[in-house]
Amino acid sequence: QVQLVESGGGLVQAGGSLRLSCAASGRSFSVYAMAWFRQAPGSEREFVAAVTWSAGSIYYRDSVKGRFSISRDNAKNTVYLQMNSLKAEDTADYYCAADTRKATYDGDAVYDAFGYDSWGQGTQVTVSS
Repeated sequence: QVQLVESGGGLVQAGGSLRLSCAASGRSFSVYAMAWFRQAPGSEREFVAAVTWSAGSIYYRDSVKGRFSISRDNAKNTVYLQMNSLKAEDTADYYCAADTRKATYDGDAVYDAFGYDSWGQGTQVTVSS
């Protein structure tokens, strides 16, 4: 496992932008993929975006395609989520996750929370309409 610390959440008006950051420490050299999930009150945690650490393969949920962008800085062991054109339905707690076991290598596992063994504490994003 690795330790993950998120930052960058906050309150923004609809149509605005935020950038989330997630810094990994510990056995960060073992990271295969990192992802962002979110959980709104009363809802299940859902996949938002992911990036594989070496190849840089990127995945998004359909509702954020064209608005959100995930990127990584290998030298800083940090992953970012740039969120543009935010909508009220994007309001949620956003969690960074890391896969250090290569569990997300197979097929659609990258979209599944069970593929990730390390989680951050979450950062709140509130979009006012």
